[in-house]
Amino acid sequence: MSARASEAFVLQTYPFKEGDLIVSFLTRDLGKLRGVARRARRPKSGFGSGLERLSHVKMAYFQRENRELVNIDSCEILHSHFSLAGDFTAACALDYFAEVSEHLLPPNEPNEKYFRLLTAVLAHLHSGQPGAAWCGVTYFSLWTVRLAGLLPELHVCLGCGSWLEDAENPQRAYFLRHRPGLYCQDCRRALGLGNTWELSQDSRNLAEEMLRTPIAQLAARPWAQSTAADLRRFLTQQIEAQIERKLITVPVLEAAA
Repeated sequence: MSARASEAFVLQTYPFKEGDLIVSFLTRDLGKLRGVARRARRPKSGFGSGLERLSHVKMAYFQRENRELVNIDSCEILHSHFSLAGDFTAACALDYFAEVSEHLLPPNEPNEKYFRLLTAVLAHLHSGQPGAAWCGVTYFSLWTVRLAGLLPELHVCLGCGSWLEDAENPQRAYFLRHRPGLYCQDCRRALGLGNTWELSQDSRNLAEEMLRTPIAQLAARPWAQSTAADLRRFLTQQIEAQIERKLITVPVLEAAA
């Protein structure tokens, strides 16, 4: 048995036995783990509010060899999101971050870049900037797909290989569910692609900016639900194809305008 203490984000909790919780949490050093928090649902539990979703904590736990679940001893809150309780859109964004992380991340695989991504977007939610939740969700979705190795080429047609960003003749780009890339208008027509959506030039430019710029340094722009909505649709479809299930937080989030 080895005792550890890790900086972590709480992802999900599930009732277990009488008064216990199964806790899924993302550690900075060991990746995603699951453990049992004994008596966590009882009124006088020592865990308090430390197991709220996406609480940033210092998690103390025991890890037994060849055991899937660790035994959680305690957690110390480093940062909570109580200040966002009155912001429905931000609360939906937190649920989205937690759901994607829970279903997309493999267990026991350290992912320092993903941990830092969560840290950055959560800090942005607390920045107080107008539309911070929409910016955070878009940035998080893009980099989550990128870090998972699921981001297709955004400048080349998947059908014919033509360059979509021709300065003299920029092409419109389209995507559809269960296809990993973008199609030009000619291929969309020639292949008889059915229910497609357009990924606008503005959204493709925004994605390019986000891939090379930290979220705190992005150019100022007015953010609303409609901003880059097509890009978020494209990215969530890539995530859903990978995890083979619909994200239940997406329709709630997109309706939170």
